[in-house]
Amino acid sequence: MSALPTDSSAPIAARRPVTATHHGRSRTDDYEWLRAKDDPEVIAYLEAENEHTRTRTAHLAGLRQQIFDEIKSRTLETDLSVPTRVRGYWYYGRSFEGRQYGASCRVPVVDPASWAPPRPAEAARPDEPALPGEQLLLDLDALAEGHEFFSLGGSSISPDDRLLAYSTDVVGDERYTVRVKDLASGDLLEDQLTGVLGGVTWGATPDHFYYSTVDETWRADKVWRHRLGTDQAADDLVFHEPDGRFWVGVGRTRSRRYVVVATSAKNTSEYHVLDAADPTAEPWCFAEREEGVEYALEHAVIAGEDTFLVLHNATGPEFELATAPPRPTSRSDWVPLLAHDLEVRLEDVDAYAGHLVVQQRSGGLPRVRILDLGPDGIADDWLVEFPGELATSGAGSNPSFEQPTVRVGMTSMVQPASVYDLDVRTRERTLLKQAPVLGGYQPADYEEHRLWATAPDGAQVPISLVVRSDARGAGSSGGTAPVPLLLYGYGAYEASIDPYFSVARLSLLDRGAGFAIAHVRGGGELGRHWYDDGKLERKQHTFDDFVACARHLVATGWTTPDVLVAEGASAGGLLMGAIANQAPEAFGGIVAGVPFVDTLTSMLDSSLPLTVTEYDEWGNPEADPVAYDLIASYSPYDNVADLPYPPILAETSLNDTRVLYVEPAKWMARLRATAPDADVLLRTEMAAGHGGVSGRYRAWHDRAFTLAWILDRMGISGVGTPPSPQG
Repeated sequence: MSALPTDSSAPIAARRPVTATHHGRSRTDDYEWLRAKDDPEVIAYLEAENEHTRTRTAHLAGLRQQIFDEIKSRTLETDLSVPTRVRGYWYYGRSFEGRQYGASCRVPVVDPASWAPPRPAEAARPDEPALPGEQLLLDLDALAEGHEFFSLGGSSISPDDRLLAYSTDVVGDERYTVRVKDLASGDLLEDQLTGVLGGVTWGATPDHFYYSTVDETWRADKVWRHRLGTDQAADDLVFHEPDGRFWVGVGRTRSRRYVVVATSAKNTSEYHVLDAADPTAEPWCFAEREEGVEYALEHAVIAGEDTFLVLHNATGPEFELATAPPRPTSRSDWVPLLAHDLEVRLEDVDAYAGHLVVQQRSGGLPRVRILDLGPDGIADDWLVEFPGELATSGAGSNPSFEQPTVRVGMTSMVQPASVYDLDVRTRERTLLKQAPVLGGYQPADYEEHRLWATAPDGAQVPISLVVRSDARGAGSSGGTAPVPLLLYGYGAYEASIDPYFSVARLSLLDRGAGFAIAHVRGGGELGRHWYDDGKLERKQHTFDDFVACARHLVATGWTTPDVLVAEGASAGGLLMGAIANQAPEAFGGIVAGVPFVDTLTSMLDSSLPLTVTEYDEWGNPEADPVAYDLIASYSPYDNVADLPYPPILAETSLNDTRVLYVEPAKWMARLRATAPDADVLLRTEMAAGHGGVSGRYRAWHDRAFTLAWILDRMGISGVGTPPSPQG
């Protein structure tokens, strides 16, 4: 691999020790002063780190530009989404060459009996309609004008189709402002709501909607009802959750009959229900919370009877689907519809007039399951199958209760995202769109594999891997040669990192490198038990699994440690910090995005965003000495030592609310002070949030920066892949 140019200008953070004692354990932190976000000295330090990173990576400027150009050349910049029907309109999004954000549009439904979406003119210019009768709903580039950061939190059409409520964030802290647009006149109503989390949920009438707000720790704790034409200060408080472990959300059943307020901790949930048609309705509790019992509600009509579908884990960890009457109902009155199965994790259920759609997980991959409804109940039960060892499928946008079709999405490591409509009555499948990849991309030029690594305790850990078919060539002994490889991991919150296609990844693969996902415990790839076996007192399994995957890839000849780069973000950034301390020799480089690396400090401070709601994931070290010792045993910041670390790139955002910038800033400072030979870089976006920069071109430049650094660590930064002509 190429050596990074040496530079003695690395910023050295001042040591200002602060000692804290918990449970008789004393802990000294030299860099806690970096938490003062508004302190000019802190900003100057972050900017000095950015300048240092720019200097150290200046030799990669040409490669970064080439990768950006490759991503751009492979992307159809002027494009449209597949239209989705809501009542009397088809809704779709448009993107335009040279624009960061795009627009949302709609056209009237011409034939109410047909659910086949119209096909817009994909080459239409921005000043041309893509379909006859097109109405521009939101011009996102216009909304973003003058802002370095822009995010649309959500948009929602009123029940009479006349109004559009939408929310925007121009800082990156995920505190949104809601406005309402009159779609006939194009004017904004006087209503303006601030401090909203995400978007809004309309009631059954267009005079009111619901939204949630956060407390001082950025926990969604309140649901409000807003009446159009009134000031936000006059809004009705519908629900307040005082328990700091619980997070509140609001939505409406697909049938449009009920508004539901969900309040949930990591392992316990409770639903409250309102009549969507009554703007004065008070919520009633369906089933009171029971520690360790999670459930979700959906309204259905089965055999002519109003029914609540209850997806719950009261009978087993992989969840059961039951039915119950739409009134306060005890758990003993839930009637099984799909019994608990240890081999099948039931993840979600959606109800329609003629069928139910269940999203489940089996064999390490997500699947779509259809339950046909007949006069007497469930008439048939079948899976939507796609070919391929790593085919990932899921239900797409299906907002209408009456629709006889199911929109299904499918992708894999080699297959670009594809959208299908499935006619439930005939089971006929229609391909509506496959994400275009320009430049002559051929899936047959690449190969994908499912591998299995053995963890220290014997657990079999799945790995999804993709390489070019010609990447491995012939080794010196006649077998296949190892390749540079990027290994990605997450492993928390039961979040599954399923096989997926990426245009940007082609810039890695076409230079002869491979890409793999380590499906480690703490995620949900193999079901709820896979998650439970990688959190709290079993958190070490997450780190052991990732290292086992890395060593398996080396032992089986796929790669070698010096060209094996690890990457993870957020909780996956904690994983990166932990494996850096526990197995530095196994990797040639580590990328940690918005990394949760100062884990013990954050979990000791209940005033920080998300801390209390995270106790069931990590433990409560403030109250429990066992949890304190456990987190202290793996917290990356606390376990920095004078070790032979591989080069590390940490990337963060100043306005991140979920994982504060101070965590990687402190981590980098301690690494430099404790391991003088460590080659570490910190890059802070000064106007962004947890998801990084906004706008697709800025996002492409951002990814190009990271990929260039990765390729440099792999020793193939000089391997070019000139973009092919578009076609």
